[in-house]
Amino acid sequence: MKKNRWLIALSAIAIHLSIGSVYAYSVFKNPMSDALGWNSKEVTLSFTIAIAFLGLSAATLGKLVEKWGPRKSAMIAAILFSSGLIGASFAISQESLTLYYLTYGVLGGIGLGVGYIAPVSTLVKWFPDRRGLATGMAVMGFGAGSLIASPVAAELISVVGLSKTFLILGLTYLVLMVAGASYIVRPPEGYLPKGMEEGAQTNKKKKIKTDLSQLTANEAIKTNRFWLLWVMMFINISSGIMLISIASPLGQEKVGMSVVAAASMVGIMGFFNGLGRIGWSSISDYLGRSNVFTLFFSVQFILFLLLPNITNPILFQLFIFIILSMYGGGFACLPAFIGDLFGTKQLGAIHGYLLTAWSCAGIFGPMLVATINDATQSYNVTFYIFAILLVVALATSVVMRLSINSEKKKNAEVTQSA
Repeated sequence: MKKNRWLIALSAIAIHLSIGSVYAYSVFKNPMSDALGWNSKEVTLSFTIAIAFLGLSAATLGKLVEKWGPRKSAMIAAILFSSGLIGASFAISQESLTLYYLTYGVLGGIGLGVGYIAPVSTLVKWFPDRRGLATGMAVMGFGAGSLIASPVAAELISVVGLSKTFLILGLTYLVLMVAGASYIVRPPEGYLPKGMEEGAQTNKKKKIKTDLSQLTANEAIKTNRFWLLWVMMFINISSGIMLISIASPLGQEKVGMSVVAAASMVGIMGFFNGLGRIGWSSISDYLGRSNVFTLFFSVQFILFLLLPNITNPILFQLFIFIILSMYGGGFACLPAFIGDLFGTKQLGAIHGYLLTAWSCAGIFGPMLVATINDATQSYNVTFYIFAILLVVALATSVVMRLSINSEKKKNAEVTQSA
């Protein structure tokens, strides 16, 4: 049966919409504390465990995801993620915090990691002409998952209670993810979409971009480009996730926003996070991935330097939205960038290794801002520290560009001498 690559993309979005619901976790915090007596730190720890296991499972199971193929991997992710939610339902009914950590945190977190990388590496292979757009569509689904899950979960909690809410969500996501997994497959060997096929045959206008190299995951991590990309992702994610962790109190303390206005800003931040994923990744198909990351760090450096002195709420929110769009854009550009640098041979495994930057940044960014705020009673110092980090990221992106150009030159010399 011939597969439609746009339906493959839709299948990937279905999977990412489901696992992206993890970003709606804050909806459960107060109801859990009220109903079960668990304090804020105890409830939050499960989310931290889930994100940590996302990065760990993506890194350790990446090679197996490549071996299993997207369909089997996505099916396994569906079973693990939904089992985590259904298990959490049982844990809540038993009022067992330990069981809740094991189900939602560990089991669900492993499902998150496998489910995140399985569809993305496949889409890169289906869209060699529009890698950025393809990965942007899927990863936008992850960003948009919370926008859908938040109001639905809140309504369910008020109607059927916490335990049944987790059960309903678990069963719903199982159906949605299995539906996506049942259609998603790798493209045939050497697949090119119609436009690229014609370009290859006629050797006219449509030039096929060749990847810098075709490396396995173990070969990729030995290159300087892998570690340059890791540093770039770590700083970009740290900058965005730091703002996400303090957005509401920051808006209230910095520019005098009301509680309601700050909450609305947090919702709109989710929208720009999702919009940046599809927007910036599509732009990267034309500007090039290196240029987009250099633009990210240049703009964010200026915004972080200006933020301590901003007193206008509208300007403040505009700056935050731009940064969040680039935070989401970094995630969406990453798989396409991996394909450009290392090829698609083991893209899922390499993607998994690089997602450890997310796990590290998820701890570093929020912890740094909390520590500095406790010590200084101000967020301003944090902005200046992140501005310095963004200079490091900008320098790293320039070194990356030089490394790419050097490798291209080497490849051209080898081709000429062959």
